[in-house]
Amino acid sequence: MGDVAAGTASALEGLEERRGELTGYCYRMLGSYAEAEDAVQETLVRAWRSVERFEGRSSLRSWLYRIATNVCLDALASGKRRALPMDLTGPADGATPPGPPEDAASWIGPCPGGDPEASATVGESVRLAFVASLQHLPPRQRATLILRDVLGFSAREVADLHGSTVASVNSALQRARTTLAARREAGGDSAPQPPDAVRRVLADRYAAAFSRYDMEELNMLLHVDATLCLPPYAKWMRGTGDIEAWLTGPAVGCRGSRLVPTMANGSPAFGQYRPRPDGAGYAPWALQVVEFAGDRITGITAFRDTDRLFPLFGLPDHLGADSPPGAPL
Repeated sequence: MGDVAAGTASALEGLEERRGELTGYCYRMLGSYAEAEDAVQETLVRAWRSVERFEGRSSLRSWLYRIATNVCLDALASGKRRALPMDLTGPADGATPPGPPEDAASWIGPCPGGDPEASATVGESVRLAFVASLQHLPPRQRATLILRDVLGFSAREVADLHGSTVASVNSALQRARTTLAARREAGGDSAPQPPDAVRRVLADRYAAAFSRYDMEELNMLLHVDATLCLPPYAKWMRGTGDIEAWLTGPAVGCRGSRLVPTMANGSPAFGQYRPRPDGAGYAPWALQVVEFAGDRITGITAFRDTDRLFPLFGLPDHLGADSPPGAPL
C-alpha cells in the first residue's frame, strides 16, 4: 500500500507541471487559446479524479495526453473547423471595405508568446499558418501528427494512446504529412523561416514604417505576394498593391498608429493603437501577428478582438498622447 500511495502522490505532483505543454497541444488541436485552456483544465480535473487508478503501466505523460486527446476529440465532435480568412474565400480588392464580421468561433486565434512549453516545440509547429493547416486534418489524424512530429511520442505510445496499432498510426501519420505538404505547396508557404536576428530587424523596420505610414518602406519589406487578413472579417488581401490600397483607403484611419511589441505564435506581433478622434492618446485597434520567409514579410494577421486579446497579451488598455512610435522588440 505504501508504494501505491507514493505513486499516487508522485502523480499528483506531476499533473500541474504538465499544464504548459498540454496547453500547446490542445491549442494546436482546437485552434483557440481560450478553448485550449478550458480543455487543459478539464483534462486536469479528470486526471485528479482518476489518479488513484493510475497504475503506472504507461508514463504519466502518456496517460495525461490520452485524457487530453479525448477531451479535444469530444470538443471537435461537432465538426466545426476554425480557419483563417484565406482558408474560406479568395482574396479581395483592397480598396473596398469588409462585410459584416463573422462569428468569432469561426477563426483561428493567436497564442501568446511562442509555445507555452518551448521544449515541446519543433520547428514552426505553433505558427498561425501551421495551426490553420492542422484544422484540415481529421481530428484523430491531427492528434497523431502532433503527438509524433511535434511532441516526440513513439508510434507505439500513440498506438496505445489511441487504442490502435502501430501500423494504423504510421498510416495516419503518412496521410497527415502528405496533406500538410500539399497545403504548404499550394499556399506558397515552402520558403524557410529567417533566423531570429533577421526577423527582429524586419519587425523593427515594419513597426517604424507602419507608425510613419511610409508606404514605400512597407512595400519594400513585404513580399510581392504577402497577405493581410482581418479576423473576424472574412476579407483578406494578397499582394503589395491591394495591401497599400487597403491602408490608404478603408483603413486610412490607421495613419499615425502606435505599435507596442509582443510575441504571438512564435512570431513578432504588435498591439496596434489608433489615434483617438479627440486627440487624447491612442485606443486599442488590433493585434497584428507578422510572419516571415526569407528576408521579407509574408503575412500580417490583424485580430480585431482587442477586449479579449490585449489583456491576454499583457498589452495596456490605452496609450497616452505622448507615446512614441513603435519601439524595437
